Amino acid sequence: MQLSLAELASRLGADIHGDASLVISGVNTLKDAGPADISFLANASYRSQLACTKAGAVIVNAAALADVPGTALVVANPYLAFAMVTQMFDNSPQAKPGIHPSAVIADTAILGHNVSISANVVIGEHCQIGDGCTIGAGTVISDHCVLGADCRLQANVTLYHDVVMGNRVRVHSGAVIGADGFGFAPDKGRWHKIAQLGGVRIGDDVDIGANTCIDRGALSDTVIGNNVILDNLIQIGHNVQVGDGTAIAACTGVAGSSSIGKNCTIAGGVGIAGHLELTDGVHIAAMALISKSITEPGAWGSGTAQMPLNEWRRSATRFRQLDSMAKRLQQLEKRHEGEA
Repeated sequence: MQLSLAELASRLGADIHGDASLVISGVNTLKDAGPADISFLANASYRSQLACTKAGAVIVNAAALADVPGTALVVANPYLAFAMVTQMFDNSPQAKPGIHPSAVIADTAILGHNVSISANVVIGEHCQIGDGCTIGAGTVISDHCVLGADCRLQANVTLYHDVVMGNRVRVHSGAVIGADGFGFAPDKGRWHKIAQLGGVRIGDDVDIGANTCIDRGALSDTVIGNNVILDNLIQIGHNVQVGDGTAIAACTGVAGSSSIGKNCTIAGGVGIAGHLELTDGVHIAAMALISKSITEPGAWGSGTAQMPLNEWRRSATRFRQLDSMAKRLQQLEKRHEGEA
């Protein structure tokens, strides 16, 4: 792919400061870019690299323009512009429409136009695959699943029965959608399985990372809203609801029947207990444990900050002593009040 800077600027709605005829053939960081690459500055921490970058052009906002030694594209949101440029130079292999002869497709399945179905794919009874979908090698789609238009399932994705996806959903390798939720009833030292009778409903423009698991509902459905992005290695429990525009980073676990609002961000390694409600616009810091519902938008965290190990050990010891210290403090306050 090669694009002139003028064409890039037109697509981005950017102002050009420099040589509009420059031909760009790649995207790279300020540090590693060469004369045929375009780079970007979205984080002020890297502003010092502008002076020595070898990039042919740099995407910046107006405030950083004076620091660019060469050609620049000026936009209001450099990070968004960078994302759009990467899509223009996307080098992912493009699947061709067609069905590999090793695919096993039920007679009752309905396939849309221009679908691409790779080797060893299995599609079950009464499934519907929308126009332009791409199904990677070894993927299994069980009975009564529905995929909207232009979905892309990478290799070795597993959809259990009754999974419904909207349009333009991307699912990466190893993801499992619709497995049984963790539902068991205890009785006299034994566990009795609760049949998981619901399904999974996924909205439009959702991205689901590698090896992420989304469990089916116990009775009603597990629901993932529109434009949700889920990183790798996430566990979404049964009957969880995730609102539109929410982003969840890797290794987060959401226990069953919790509800996460719209436009939330959940950082990596977060644990969210079951049967909680997080309102719209909640932002959770990495490694936090959320054990109570959050009814007001804002940022939340838990745990302790990073510190040297010996200091952490001393702090952990003192933390265990807080209860006894609080009781002694109460006794001293009462004694002081008595003496007064």
